[in-house]
Amino acid sequence: MKNRLALALVVVGLMFILFVESKKLDPYKVLGVDRNASQREIQKAFHKLSLQYHPDKNKNKGAQEKFSEINNAYDILSDEQKRKNYDLYGDEKGSPGFDAGGPGGHDGYTYFTSGGSGQSGFNFRPGEWQNMGGQGSKSFSFSFGGPDSGKQSSYGFGFDDIFSNFFGGGMGGGSQFGGFSGSARSEHGRKQPAKSMPSVNSQLYRKEIVDNGMTWLLFFYTSNLRGIQYYESVIEEVGTSLQGALKVGSMNCESDASFCKELGVYPRREPKIFVYSYASSEKGSLVEYDGDLDVKSLKSFCQDHLPRFSKRINLNNLDATSEAGRLPRVLLLSTKKSTPVIWRVLSGLYRKRFVFNDAEVHDISDASVRKLGIDSLPAIIGWLSNGEKQILKAGISVKDLKTAIQELSGLLDNFEKKNRKVSSVKKNPTESGERDIPLLTTSNFYDICGEKVPVCVIGIFRSSATRDKLQKILQSVSQKSFSRRQNLTSGSRDAVSYALLDASKQQSFLNAFDKSGFRSSDKLLVAYKPKRGTYATSQGEITEEAAERFISSVLNGDVQFTKARQKPTLK
Repeated sequence: MKNRLALALVVVGLMFILFVESKKLDPYKVLGVDRNASQREIQKAFHKLSLQYHPDKNKNKGAQEKFSEINNAYDILSDEQKRKNYDLYGDEKGSPGFDAGGPGGHDGYTYFTSGGSGQSGFNFRPGEWQNMGGQGSKSFSFSFGGPDSGKQSSYGFGFDDIFSNFFGGGMGGGSQFGGFSGSARSEHGRKQPAKSMPSVNSQLYRKEIVDNGMTWLLFFYTSNLRGIQYYESVIEEVGTSLQGALKVGSMNCESDASFCKELGVYPRREPKIFVYSYASSEKGSLVEYDGDLDVKSLKSFCQDHLPRFSKRINLNNLDATSEAGRLPRVLLLSTKKSTPVIWRVLSGLYRKRFVFNDAEVHDISDASVRKLGIDSLPAIIGWLSNGEKQILKAGISVKDLKTAIQELSGLLDNFEKKNRKVSSVKKNPTESGERDIPLLTTSNFYDICGEKVPVCVIGIFRSSATRDKLQKILQSVSQKSFSRRQNLTSGSRDAVSYALLDASKQQSFLNAFDKSGFRSSDKLLVAYKPKRGTYATSQGEITEEAAERFISSVLNGDVQFTKARQKPTLK
């Protein structure tokens, strides 16, 4: 019995030596954070130290080793389960079966456990450890499952079955050793991106990213690249600061190599960062980020690539920018010198459902603001497709970006519902009883000037003053009936539709009729027969009487029509 006890003490002594030699650095000390630090505090500490010791930026001796320590520490503390294991046992993989009072906080006791019932134990009180050649400053205990446990034991040291031979049978046919490893973690961890960064595959990319109006910050990597955790930390912090304005995702170019190749992304030496951007066109596209890898720079880059579908206007020219037709219009009034981030995000999400404008307002007392009926800023005004104005919200307060976007999205959804109701009872555009004369757009062109319409009369303008004048003239003329010859079978109100067209924005439309595009005319009327592809014009001074005579002549066949150079189209 004495020999057995002596052997047990020798084995414990050897294990203690191995543990001391392989003891890991305290991850809390490595990152310089308290044990109760939040994930946000841990992330900030990691980002700061990674930036300081990153091998690409710090060539000093020891920087590479320090960078590796920082990555390993962050790997433990950023993972909820690993951090819990470390706090409890001093090892991120769980209880290793041996602890000499390290960071796990067992007050100097070392534990050997097999998990079986009827455990036996050895307790070494202070002063008794000297018998094993120890330091005499710690207390230790270890226990093993009793002979009737019938279970495998876990010691975590890889010593084959020495304990089963020493203590006899009942160990369940051998020991299972794990949890302690003499091999160090690989330098860069080969760590997969955190769970907070969703994985993006080709199917999700095509379904949820392409042409959906939301900006994405995308992380492309392969597991053998260095610095993954550092990239990940920066991206996650940017994603958190712009939550609601963009989404974050990662793509593994090992498991989806063909799709990465299709996108033209090759992360060979280091991970790559792209933004799915709407900054340059209505169609989204991938734009690579090649700036400094820090939160401030990447965040600025992302903000620059948010959608730009809201047109900034001057309130004095408000009428000239309005667009009647099927799409309602919304206008944001704020004191910002440029389009606010929230409005840019919404203009991307709702770009196919609204016409977006925004304007800078210096003071609520401005005459242009009072005219709109606004009493506090920021404010959103909406125009239904029939021209009816509504104040959607004034005195907007923003708690955070994500909440604000959600609230304003609900506001736009409700306004869109109102517009549907208005549209459902709206008269056919070809009826001359229409109260407003619509602006010709791509969305209403077929209804107003499609081949089913015998004649569409278009009032061409180049200034807001001219537009207002033509609007009043055509509103009045459209209410009247005209004398026609007997061979005209359809009623006049069914034979003519009316619209306005902004020549300054649609010059190519006029070029389809005339090579000069009527550039010398400030205003004119064009009668267009879509089915035949012919047109006639009335230039010079346009009054209500002149317009009536022109339209009457068109209906009676007294005006000569000319073949259009090509079919007119709108931008």
